[in-house]
Amino acid sequence: MKRITPLILAVALFMELMDSTVIATSLPAIAADIGTEPVALKLALTAYLVALAIFIPVSGWMADRYGARNIFRWAIFVFVLGSIACAFSDSLLTFVLSRFLQGMGGSMMTPLARLILVRTTPRSELINAWAWLTIPALIGPLAGPPIGGFLTTYLSWHWIFLINVPIGLAGILLASRFLPVTGFRDHRRLDTLGFVLSGLSFACVIFGLSVVSMPALPPIFGILLTLSGFVFGAAYVFDARRKPNPLLNLEIFREPIFRLAIISGVIFRIGLGAVPFLLPLMLQLGFGYTPFESGAITFIGAAGAILIKFGVSWILHRVGFRRILIGSSFMAALFIGFLGFFTAQTSVLVMLLVIFFSGYFRSLFFTSLNSLTFSETKTEDIGPANAILAVSQQLSTALGVALAATILEVSAAARGSEVGATDFRLALFGIAVICAFAVVPLFYLRPNAGSEVSGHRPNPTLPIG
Repeated sequence: MKRITPLILAVALFMELMDSTVIATSLPAIAADIGTEPVALKLALTAYLVALAIFIPVSGWMADRYGARNIFRWAIFVFVLGSIACAFSDSLLTFVLSRFLQGMGGSMMTPLARLILVRTTPRSELINAWAWLTIPALIGPLAGPPIGGFLTTYLSWHWIFLINVPIGLAGILLASRFLPVTGFRDHRRLDTLGFVLSGLSFACVIFGLSVVSMPALPPIFGILLTLSGFVFGAAYVFDARRKPNPLLNLEIFREPIFRLAIISGVIFRIGLGAVPFLLPLMLQLGFGYTPFESGAITFIGAAGAILIKFGVSWILHRVGFRRILIGSSFMAALFIGFLGFFTAQTSVLVMLLVIFFSGYFRSLFFTSLNSLTFSETKTEDIGPANAILAVSQQLSTALGVALAATILEVSAAARGSEVGATDFRLALFGIAVICAFAVVPLFYLRPNAGSEVSGHRPNPTLPIG
């Protein structure tokens, strides 16, 4: 059962990660079919992230109130419905709304998979459990680009969403058969005002960042919307400090490891979140690749991510969290920067090697960070901490996509032409620099941080570094 549970939970991650990589590969084809520009489709990506940010905070409460397994199954069902709606979309508006529906399901799927895993796994076994959860899930990004490229090039982009239907139904059946019934932990009332304020805050920030660079709207609209999000966020903080059971308990940030892990992860994801958006578009719009050719190149990053899963437990035991996180964040940023040196004449073999190692170090960083984040969190705080982690992931990813799109459009406007290879190069260099700054909070970790999880015992006579 130690392996069955994470493997079943991985169905949710598989669908979500494959969906995100498939849609990135197929953006130009979808845009042409529904009559819009590929860059404008970032609204569809943003709509998904907005839905995640709105509903993730309430996922922990719903799991405690109605049972984690029940909500997990319903989340997969809603995600499948959203996938079907995407396949039948015929305009930018319907596609954006369909992605929002998908996001409502996704907001419960992945956070609850992580919550169930953390609650049912001893901390000494957490690293291996994370590996078993993420290895099958990473098959999604591995298979997504070539499958999405093949379906888009030789059939139709609609099929990239319809393939979620049998996968989702299988996930529901397996969860019903094998997942443990965790029961109903408590019946506390929903913090309704906190839900409204947090939802407005996250939605305004994410959507504002997205539309600030949209040519159809004046930049001031996006700026004001983003500022409104910060105002709602401040109102939530004020309200949460007056309540014994707020929706998102900010007191959890007093735990040093959790705080540093969140800060570093946010900075890293701001840069990394833009890569799935930028790389397929650069290969297709900048270099003239077909969706299938683009997918056949970008999938190799997931192969690198999968490879490290088999050795991460041994590496962390030998080296420890602090040094691995510092080294992997720097190396991942370096290889993201190398992506910016790609040209239409770059050897495919060179591209594959750079993308492979980019995925390798990115996965090493995130597997280590995810295992460390809850290493010293109290059992009763895992639910709220998981919600905060999930929200921070979506906010930082949305910021990364918005920042990348802004760099593209500003660079193209400065050159007085349409978005091209030069603009993608500049955007990739910019996000690589941002990723590199994720190393700063990690220097404040104790040398023995997370030793209960990793089993690493640093030699006190050696210098810290």
